[in-house]
Amino acid sequence: MTLNNLQPAKGSVKTQGKRLGRGQGSGKGGTASRGHNGQKSRSGYSRKVGFEGGQMPLQRRVPKFGFTNINRKEYVGVNLHKLQELVDNKKVTDTITLDILIENRLARKKDLIKILGNGELTAKLNVTVHKFTATAKAAIEKAGGSAETV
Repeated sequence: MTLNNLQPAKGSVKTQGKRLGRGQGSGKGGTASRGHNGQKSRSGYSRKVGFEGGQMPLQRRVPKFGFTNINRKEYVGVNLHKLQELVDNKKVTDTITLDILIENRLARKKDLIKILGNGELTAKLNVTVHKFTATAKAAIEKAGGSAETV
């Protein structure tokens, strides 16, 4: 090892490359790699999201229509055959509540749950959720269970 091949330890020196706007001798002087005049060459420049250089932005060109009710309640549907699957897989025996449905990933914590009538239910279940369709309620009661709303 001699003085001419000394090097700092790998990763200890973090060079940022050439410094911009520090005179012509640096190789990055003059316009400091910003091109020539105009808004983008100035300090403090930032453009709005979706700005298209004065052209009417896409978000404003596309027609808007319809109505969104801010008070709408969205229910997560769970079919009867999913409840029967829980019984078949021995995850539940006789009672189905919101917590059990969340535990088995059929719904999330803050969801409103509605039992739908698709599929067949043979197990006797006591189901407690937010809503039922008429066919689902009839099927649960036909199998000998009960359908209660929260």
